[in-house]
Amino acid sequence: MFIGREKELKALAAELSTWKKKTAVLIYGKRRVGKSTLINEAAKAFAGVVVNHLCVTSTFEGNLELIYKSVSASLSLPNIRFDSLFAMMDYLRNFDRKILLIIDEYPYLKQTKKKNEVDSYMQAVIDRLPENVKLILCGSYITIMKELLAEDNPLFGRFTLIQHIHDFDYYDAAQFYPDLPVREKIAFYGVFGGCPYVLENLETDKSVKNNIIRLLLPETAIIRSHIENVMLKEIQKSFDVRILGSLGNGKKKYTEIREQLGSSETGLLDKQLKILLDMETIQKTEPINRRNDRKKQFYAITDNLMRVYFSFIFGTAGIITRIGEEQYYARHIEATLDQFISRRFEGIVLQYFHRMAVLGKYPDIEDFGSYWYDDPVNKTNGEFDCVIRRTGDRFDFYECKYFDRAMTLKECEQEKEQIGQIQGIEVTGIGFVCAGGFDFENKTPFILVDGEALYQ
Repeated sequence: MFIGREKELKALAAELSTWKKKTAVLIYGKRRVGKSTLINEAAKAFAGVVVNHLCVTSTFEGNLELIYKSVSASLSLPNIRFDSLFAMMDYLRNFDRKILLIIDEYPYLKQTKKKNEVDSYMQAVIDRLPENVKLILCGSYITIMKELLAEDNPLFGRFTLIQHIHDFDYYDAAQFYPDLPVREKIAFYGVFGGCPYVLENLETDKSVKNNIIRLLLPETAIIRSHIENVMLKEIQKSFDVRILGSLGNGKKKYTEIREQLGSSETGLLDKQLKILLDMETIQKTEPINRRNDRKKQFYAITDNLMRVYFSFIFGTAGIITRIGEEQYYARHIEATLDQFISRRFEGIVLQYFHRMAVLGKYPDIEDFGSYWYDDPVNKTNGEFDCVIRRTGDRFDFYECKYFDRAMTLKECEQEKEQIGQIQGIEVTGIGFVCAGGFDFENKTPFILVDGEALYQ
């Protein structure tokens, strides 16, 4: 069953159905994020022959030979050896059917020659693309695929559609476990994130605890292997893994990371952080009222599942083997898991507001995120994690509660008092998002969002 990606599917299907223009599509995203599934779903309606080719680690000539074989097999022809891709395209030009050529894992082909050499070759192929042939280039190595979009790359401006495929957000991820109670939906996303491959392997009729013990803790467990052999494979030779270990479940400033690594060589750390940012393994965050203030920039791991790994599992293989998965969970995870998920719940709420803004439900939203405050009177400072900036620099402050019960009016009033004590903040609205809902009818000025509303 195809889940989510409605916008991407509609755009790709439209591109593959029109023959009024030349079509060359670029699709990229990390491994197992669902790129091939999206392409295959869109290709179902393609009125012609679909050639789906996967590049491999080989020479340039070796990859071309395999492309020729894929084309021949898809067209039900004897194996034809062409002199070049240009010769193959000239042959397809005279073919009496429409053809969709998908070249998957293009980086394997690109890396067989010097920088931009294969891209220049592919530029000429696209420029001479036959009218009956559509082309899709797809790849998982994000940094390499982004090179194709650079202005100095031969392929710049050659694509008629570009799609960057991301993990599912909390809402689309929940389509893999639609019948679970709200708090369990939040927990599954908070721990396992939104990678379709991971979501497909969950046993959602069992608890989060059981899934962690079965899929994450054993050394050869399927999701742990996915993290160590897929998610970290592209980057493990390019960075100090202790960077991710230092981030874990939190977020840190540049100076905090440097101090924790005990490194005085900032140039190397700068380079490694840039690599991790380019690969979308980490993200840089900043308060919405301190945009571009480098002193208030923080780094955090992007993926929830990766956070779990570096918070609870990284460097503990020997301990888990000695005491067993059940005991390890009981001693090292169980007591703090709710706190971990509650931190991720704040991210879910920000995703909710993003969805609402896109849908036009909050037409005056201009920004959302954290808010940094300085209170010189009380000599304190800190950060609110979920704040909306509306038109005219008006701010709504939200408290996010991952409660297993309803929030009381008294608790809301107490939170309001704490916000009111901070000086220098113009608060135009106070809201609460509680997974367990509220035990009072809202006749107050508070903005209330219960867990059920997040998934409507």
